[in-house]
Amino acid sequence: MTARDYAYWISTGLLSLMMAGSAYMYFTSPDIAASFENLGFPAYFRIELGIAKLLGVVALLAPVPHFLKEWAYFGFIVSFVSAFIAHTAVGDPVMARMMPLVALTILAVSYMTYRNRRSAEAPVS
Repeated sequence: MTARDYAYWISTGLLSLMMAGSAYMYFTSPDIAASFENLGFPAYFRIELGIAKLLGVVALLAPVPHFLKEWAYFGFIVSFVSAFIAHTAVGDPVMARMMPLVALTILAVSYMTYRNRRSAEAPVS
């Protein structure tokens, strides 16, 4: 394995753990439910987002068609940017605003190394 492979698996694994953990919290934590209410979102949105995060984790880790992985990356980008905007709009503490940006950075590393690995696997014509 190359350094690129290690960077890919570490960033993708960390991102997947973060998303699976947050999805679990979306389903079980009263504090997270209260946070969603504070942000002005309906309760069902928290469940939808949790399910979407779990599906995104599966798409990143499972051997699925490449277009599904691309859509999972895109979905996480939308989620992280939206989370940053929502937390900023309601005046949440700096840590709540910065966590989506940290996740976005990890996502960027995962995506860039994914694309590099994919281009390295492509047959040379």
